[in-house]
Amino acid sequence: MKQEELDALCINTLRFLSIDQVEKAGSGHPGLPMGAAAMAYTLWSKSLRFNPHNPEWPNRDRFVLSAGHGSALLYSLLHLSGYELPLKELKQFRQWGSKTPGHPEYGLTPGVEATTGPLGQGFANAVGMAVAESALGSRFNRMNNKIIDHYTYVLASDGDLMEGIASEAASLAGHLKLGKLIVLYDDNRITIEGNTELAFTENRLERFRAYNWHTQEVKNGNNIKDITKALKKAQKITNRPSFIDVHTHIGYGSPNKQDTAAAHSDPLGEEERALTRKNLGWPYEEPFYVPDEALKLFRKAVEKGKQWESNWNSALDEYTEKYPGMAETFNRVMEGKSADIPKADLAGFTPDDGPMATRTASGSVLNKIGHHMPELMGGSADLAPSTKTKIESRGNFEPGRENCCNMHFGVREHAMGGVLNGMALHKGLLPYGGTFLIFSDYMRPPMRLAAMNKLPVIYVFTHDSIALGEDGPTHQPVEQLLGLRSIPGMTVIRPADANETLQAWQLAAELREGPVALVLSRQKLPVLDPDTYSAIATGVQRGAYILAGNPDDTLPDIVIVCTGSEVHLALAAHKKLADRGIRSRIVSMPSWNLFEKQKDDYQKKLFPKAVPILAVEAGVSLGWKPYVGTAIESISVDRFGASAPGEKVMEEYGFTVEKVVAKAAEMLKPKTATKLNENA
Repeated sequence: MKQEELDALCINTLRFLSIDQVEKAGSGHPGLPMGAAAMAYTLWSKSLRFNPHNPEWPNRDRFVLSAGHGSALLYSLLHLSGYELPLKELKQFRQWGSKTPGHPEYGLTPGVEATTGPLGQGFANAVGMAVAESALGSRFNRMNNKIIDHYTYVLASDGDLMEGIASEAASLAGHLKLGKLIVLYDDNRITIEGNTELAFTENRLERFRAYNWHTQEVKNGNNIKDITKALKKAQKITNRPSFIDVHTHIGYGSPNKQDTAAAHSDPLGEEERALTRKNLGWPYEEPFYVPDEALKLFRKAVEKGKQWESNWNSALDEYTEKYPGMAETFNRVMEGKSADIPKADLAGFTPDDGPMATRTASGSVLNKIGHHMPELMGGSADLAPSTKTKIESRGNFEPGRENCCNMHFGVREHAMGGVLNGMALHKGLLPYGGTFLIFSDYMRPPMRLAAMNKLPVIYVFTHDSIALGEDGPTHQPVEQLLGLRSIPGMTVIRPADANETLQAWQLAAELREGPVALVLSRQKLPVLDPDTYSAIATGVQRGAYILAGNPDDTLPDIVIVCTGSEVHLALAAHKKLADRGIRSRIVSMPSWNLFEKQKDDYQKKLFPKAVPILAVEAGVSLGWKPYVGTAIESISVDRFGASAPGEKVMEEYGFTVEKVVAKAAEMLKPKTATKLNENA
């Protein structure tokens, strides 16, 4: 069989495997796989370096299907190339328990580099992967020993490019001159509602040129030679990311659905499949049929992958012999293991340090541990001076200084979240990003995906409540804290002082099972004396602990549970209540998520049955009752904030010692009403 004929056979094999997956499931998206099959085949067979028998090979090229709705195409590629994805899994496309879900899921399907589907997220993830490749290569590579040297490829759709996150991420990638990033744009000019002329008419090539990308155009998406030529040219461009506009036909080959919105997400149907088969010269009626010639060509990837990795292992052995210290660090960071940090750099704070905002304490801890953790890399969305997220000793990551760790994401919260995910997906880095808590709303989608994929990403959210003051209700978070807590797999920690912040950072640096959000104050807070409040050292990691009052078997009259800055308010109220003969217990609960993982007896020890509970937190009350029981009341914020000095806002919203004492007394009536009146 001639090479052209074999290429055509392989491309049609991809098309019909994808069509058959969608047909059997009765749902899915056949249009993109049919139109982009030639582009994907060309990339995977002629450019992409990977090892199907080791999907985690560190120096593999990354392929991100940002247009995740075209997942059937990716599963076809993975199966045919020899990944551990047997044909029976393709036959269970979109079914319960299969490894072929409706959109690609990282960690479920071998060879899937990122969870995609929400459009634009994969694009931003790929920028993060390219950042990681650049940073790690700059830090570890030596002149004749390059152990990180690969490309990141993206297949993106019209929908991806319409999403704002793609614009943000593309702008950042162009600024950073990420030359190892190559985007293949599946330009089929069709969206769900119809032709892209309905809402997407800018010149995409000019747009990416303005972003400082190298651009090319392939006018025939079925021309393998032109696609190959464009890929080779893109690989030679080292000072800019590359954007290749490939003109395709959605639903290619379908006589009645090609170039229509109906091809996007509707199964072809038995009759249209037969017509398509005839139209494309596919003689095989049997669904999921793979011609031997096509399989043989695709499976060449197995031997090629083994050889690529073998060559890399030899290079790594040579590198290890020459640079044993660097090799040890490289292996540690790629495996995601924590660094050994000297105890002196983890020493606690004392009241002599003076009142300190937890954002300031966070910055101090970050700078101490960052010196020992080369994998710690991140920055903020143009707010580093306020979020205290700069590691002073390690320079800014920028063109020509890729070995530095401080990133300037610009005012791009959404892209920052997606890029952080890509950095984590690549492995070798522990990424972090900072902004005000209120703006966590802008990066909610990538945070949700980080939790879904159990990615070790650290979020530093400052200006955590109405106490930030004069900026007013637009900048004062109210519901955001509860929103973060509601994300499955997200660990949210709102520390009460500098010492709880230290413990929170230690947890964040060690907890590699999912994202961690540190929620920090703008205003200064007293430093809790670690000698007086020794429970801090072990309590934070349990999510909640008794900070003051009745740690023994004596039941308190009331439990006051609080987080963050309100802990100090509760401690002051605790003293006044004691003066009036009321036994209160103060429970600091920096993390609901960590507390709910504790054993039942520990939880009951903190919150004894039948003892009333008062929650004090400058956020919405929703969530507290179902969390610790119905016998709970709260001092909280169930309306938007106001513009005024922070102390005044807190006072007007009821966050005063007097209000806490009065509320506790009210909850204890009639038992303590007389006692309080006598002592008034």
